[in-house]
Amino acid sequence: QVQLVESGGGLVQPGGSLRLSCAASGSVFNIGIMGWYRQAPGKQRELVAYINSAGITNYGDSVKGRFTISRDYAKATIYLQMASLKPEDTAVYYCKAILQITAYWGQGTQVTVSS
Repeated sequence: QVQLVESGGGLVQPGGSLRLSCAASGSVFNIGIMGWYRQAPGKQRELVAYINSAGITNYGDSVKGRFTISRDYAKATIYLQMASLKPEDTAVYYCKAILQITAYWGQGTQVTVSS
């Protein structure tokens, strides 16, 4: 079992930056991929970025070049550094971790980009 707790969301102006954190607890040593997804009102949940146990990353097309995912293996934590934020980045951001064949989700953190 894995528990995920996100933090760092909030209100930011367009063009601003924000960093999200997701701390895992429980059976963290066997976690493979960890990542971020987001869901805006009325839209499907979409991939933002993920990072695997070897440090290989992948990003959704809409955030490439603006967001950076990183992972602290000792702390079982991932981060999402978001820059050049746009109003369309407004969404609830969810952390996801895959342990063997089971996916675990955090409760989500709201990011609002607005002037």
